[in-house]
Amino acid sequence: MRSEARKNCGLVYQTPRCHPFVKWAGGKSQLIPQIIHLMPAKFTRYFEPFLGGGAVFFHIASYNRNAFLSDINTDLINAYKVIRNHVEELIPALNYHQNEYNKSPKKYYYHLRDSTEVFNKIDTAARFIALNKTCYNGLYRVNKNGLFNVPIGRYKNPIICDADNLRNMSVVLKQSGSNLGVSDYKKILVEKAEKDDFIYLDPPFHPISNTANFTSYTNNGFTLEDQKELAIIFNELTRRGCRLLLSNSNTEEIRRLYLDYSHLTEVTTVNRSINAVASKRVGHTELLIRNYC
Repeated sequence: MRSEARKNCGLVYQTPRCHPFVKWAGGKSQLIPQIIHLMPAKFTRYFEPFLGGGAVFFHIASYNRNAFLSDINTDLINAYKVIRNHVEELIPALNYHQNEYNKSPKKYYYHLRDSTEVFNKIDTAARFIALNKTCYNGLYRVNKNGLFNVPIGRYKNPIICDADNLRNMSVVLKQSGSNLGVSDYKKILVEKAEKDDFIYLDPPFHPISNTANFTSYTNNGFTLEDQKELAIIFNELTRRGCRLLLSNSNTEEIRRLYLDYSHLTEVTTVNRSINAVASKRVGHTELLIRNYC
């Protein structure tokens, strides 16, 4: 956050340190310094409607106590709610998966992945986390039928249960007064966002090539038409007086959609560690587009 932001945001709360509990396509852990630097000095409420791993939220939780956190992925939001409300029940469930996986990794992974058993919310969260921690490249992806379809990863000793981090996350989520929900970004923003709210938008990125498109963290893709619709919402919220910061690919299509804000654009090189091809994990750029000075 800018140097004046800490004194202008009011009380700074003591919150434990934590990090994202899942690896997620487009995760922002590497870009936290740049994002924090570009945040507005003052804002009323915080919205993150493409929540994913929540790296940005967990870094600003000390400065805000009214956060609206949402994502269209049902399993992801369920896991957040379980971490917030039932972390002590979740930890033994994760330890069980850890022990069973250690006995026979491949056999247990595919048993867990392909299970059709109906789980309660705590067991559903534990399965979700266990699969994310042990699948190929830590990637969460579903097919068109909504079924998790990632093969087992190449890990020697994956940590399925990071109990300390989960407990810290639970504290932060409770202290922040987080409003967690499964929602399309349009619904939550159009219905809830008001003047002086700060909204961080991290949608599925526009592909930089024909082979770079990854949007399957739900069974619905995010097309160029969806990007255009997001730009329309961006403009509408700007007229309301909301403060918006958007991450997206550095492509001509995205630059064209946000031409009115081009003088506020930052370009940052990032390491795309979630890419399956190691040689393609470096050298990409992202745009950080904001509607405020």
